[in-house]
Amino acid sequence: MKLSAEEKSIIAKGKQVIEIEGKAVLSLSNSIDENFLNAVNLIFHSKGRIILSGMGKSGLIARKIVATLNSTGTAAIYMHPTDALHGDLGMVRKQDVVVLLSKSGHTEELLNLLPILKRIKVRLIGLIGNQESKLAKACDVVLNVKVEEEACPHDLAPTSSTTATLAMGDALAVALLELRGFTAQDFAMLHPGGSLGKRLSLKISEIMIEGKDVPIVKTSTSLKDTILTITSKRLGMTCVVNNKKELEGIVTDGDIRRLLEKTLEFKDLTAIDVMSKNPKTITNNFLASFALQQMEKFKITSLIVADKKKHPIGVVHLHDLVKLGLQKR
Repeated sequence: MKLSAEEKSIIAKGKQVIEIEGKAVLSLSNSIDENFLNAVNLIFHSKGRIILSGMGKSGLIARKIVATLNSTGTAAIYMHPTDALHGDLGMVRKQDVVVLLSKSGHTEELLNLLPILKRIKVRLIGLIGNQESKLAKACDVVLNVKVEEEACPHDLAPTSSTTATLAMGDALAVALLELRGFTAQDFAMLHPGGSLGKRLSLKISEIMIEGKDVPIVKTSTSLKDTILTITSKRLGMTCVVNNKKELEGIVTDGDIRRLLEKTLEFKDLTAIDVMSKNPKTITNNFLASFALQQMEKFKITSLIVADKKKHPIGVVHLHDLVKLGLQKR
């Protein structure tokens, strides 16, 4: 498609913004030094909470950093500077660490908080763009989030600066995550409602079809009754067991269709004549996400859940896993 000059200009501007902000984030690596180490240790050894505060766009970034910290094992809350001056300072305790976000270092609302915070004797960490500012000099530890330019063509709207501050917050959160030995299972415990949490925590035993709903026929079951079982259980398959109730094979809709392509004479056939031997199985203590991986690997829609004695005790169906949102997006 041929683009007009105006359309080309829009695309060029979009790329320029990404390049400017990318440069700003990369330049932060120079700020990952002893100050960063001190900030991480200050938060890690704190016996209280981490309280973040900032005005305007910095406040929005502070809220995002709070969310990231909470989801990775570091308890954090956001305190609006104006509300703090009208009673919310009651949430601050001596053992807490307060993190102040400001591009200029001259944010009036934050400066107004300093005397009270100093009186409470909390430790202060600054994510500040001006190292010579009054706010920066009042903090115990300062992380430099200065940027050369905003992506805004007038160098006014916070763009590069907010992106850089957010990246620094992520760096703190991940460093703390590593220091705490925070695992994928820990993450899942804090995200039980999301698809990621389900992939990391939901076990097959919790979602498998079991009991009377599991389609099972014997090796001697007629093909007609085998088909009726498949139809009535609505899973498109049935387990085939021997007289000891041990799994011998599986009959699927596909097996029936392939049989019909070969012959219409199946009056005397039984399940053992049609079944596929050595079907894929899984035990009920695996994660449901692993079952999905197996189905995708072997291009199947059902997995039989078997116990140690090879008795089929359940079925996991692809449609159920998809409904639960276990597929990676």
